[in-house]
Amino acid sequence: MDTMRDRFAPVVSRLLDEDPRVAVVLAEIGKDAFAEAMRKHPDRVINVGIREQLLVGAGAGLALAGLRPVVHTFASFLVERPFEQIKLDFGHQGLGGVLVSAAASFDWPAGGFTHMAPGDVALLDTLDGWTVHVPGHPDEAETLLRDAVAAGDDKVYVRLSVQSNTRALPVDGERFLTVREGRRGVVVAVGPLLDQVLAATEGLDVSVLYATTVRPFDARALRRAAGAADSADVVVVEPYLAGTSTGAVNDALADVPHRVLALGVGRRELRRYGQVEEHLAAHGLDAGSLRGRISDFLGERASVRTS
Repeated sequence: MDTMRDRFAPVVSRLLDEDPRVAVVLAEIGKDAFAEAMRKHPDRVINVGIREQLLVGAGAGLALAGLRPVVHTFASFLVERPFEQIKLDFGHQGLGGVLVSAAASFDWPAGGFTHMAPGDVALLDTLDGWTVHVPGHPDEAETLLRDAVAAGDDKVYVRLSVQSNTRALPVDGERFLTVREGRRGVVVAVGPLLDQVLAATEGLDVSVLYATTVRPFDARALRRAAGAADSADVVVVEPYLAGTSTGAVNDALADVPHRVLALGVGRRELRRYGQVEEHLAAHGLDAGSLRGRISDFLGERASVRTS
């Protein structure tokens, strides 16, 4: 199966053909995948070289000119390194665009910590008005990419990953999907961690919500699931910095007694980079670790269902 990033360039190349407003800005990374598009649309596919601050500034300039810029590189170079440009060039000037990242939290461990960005969504949370998509499958990535480009002048971040669930679900760029119903608590699984969460909660009496658009946060879906349960305890399993969505959960349930367990990438830096699967296990995001952490938090209330 192809990866989300494999799908990215063909989808956006077709959008370049279909919509004269679409433009792409690159910083070396990913340029080979756009070679044909660059030949066909030399004025709308721009490679600025290894200059990430310029990457974002050029994207904002294209937005000022009335285009819909798609700005792409690894997450650490797209969100962390040029964060001031995101804040000022897009946010302060009230411009829209689509930032599309790759490498996620630790998709390329051999690249070292410079190529890891577990704090990207938390950083964007400090800014106003960003929509954040975290697809869990290449088909979902295509849907959300198309939605992002078509989203008028909105500011949108699309977080691509080599990690993927086995099957795509019908995401719409807005709502959480209910994939399992239970009475003893709610587990929110974000993007490519859904398969791990489903395996971890097999037989447990919990509801599982699937989130691929995490900002805006679907408070209505969470309130509905929590209201249908005997307990409003919530576990959030995110593929980036643990606790990123705790505030959103608390806001959604501000008038409801509840507890929140935030599971995600830990703050401790792993200096033996290994493989993706080893990072999942080290951060407690594999199915076995999640099973223990979720069960310990929910206690006997989440005891195995008997049918």
